[in-house]
Amino acid sequence: FKNFKSQLPNQFINAGISESNMITASAGLSREGFIPFTYAIGAHIIYRPYEQIRNDLCLNNMNVKIVSVGAGLHYADHGPTHQTLEDIALLNVLPNMTIFSPSTPDEAIVLTKEAVKINGPVFIRIGRGGDLGLNKSIEPGKGLIIKDGSDIAVFCTGGTVPDAYQASIELEKKGISVKVVNIHSIKPIDKKIIIESSNKTEAVLCVEEHQLNGGLGDIIGSVIMEKIEKSIIYEKMGIDDEFCEYNGSYEGIKVKYKMTKDDIVNSLLNIYKRKNEKK
Repeated sequence: FKNFKSQLPNQFINAGISESNMITASAGLSREGFIPFTYAIGAHIIYRPYEQIRNDLCLNNMNVKIVSVGAGLHYADHGPTHQTLEDIALLNVLPNMTIFSPSTPDEAIVLTKEAVKINGPVFIRIGRGGDLGLNKSIEPGKGLIIKDGSDIAVFCTGGTVPDAYQASIELEKKGISVKVVNIHSIKPIDKKIIIESSNKTEAVLCVEEHQLNGGLGDIIGSVIMEKIEKSIIYEKMGIDDEFCEYNGSYEGIKVKYKMTKDDIVNSLLNIYKRKNEKK
């Protein structure tokens, strides 16, 4: 932020370790016509000031943007206090809140520009991610098909997108066609792409660095339950109702909690087997 601070000193405020005050002050600035962007580690900018996010921002539909870094398992070396695995669940239930989850720097730029256009609170969830070099442009609010397929559909977001894509390539070598959909816009969710992909494949996997309860997997599952009459094989990959008691590398924590590319491959193979047994 050195360049921002030096070029726009009157538009930069270091709130220090006072996230709740930062959110409330941002609501006040919004009331005066500004568009404040708040920024901090995800675990601190969501959990500590949740009351202020709910009452000051969402209840009053304040035009404030929340930028969270270190989403999911990103801060593996800091332990469970710094891992952000419940944020989607907490924010998805708040009226007026929009949720973006980019997986590349280019996606983050597009979604940040879109956030400015939205007159209301927006959460931008930034994790590890990685550019796959596919040069696919995104449309805010619409899921992005990064690989088409007919046997299984994989929905992923943020840091899980690269591994999900690479896993689909591994299965392609085995003759299994996997569709990969990047859900960069979580709320409102793109129901159309969920319905079309699920109807086409009848076998779906959701992969996310989040608790299984209340996350993207549950959001997608509710769409399938509500909108699709046929039987769909549906599985979720994420953290299963536990704190991640691990201090080490990002790759290491994914191994321990079975969130690697190889784990995604194994889940897809299991789903494919179930699908064939169902016929």
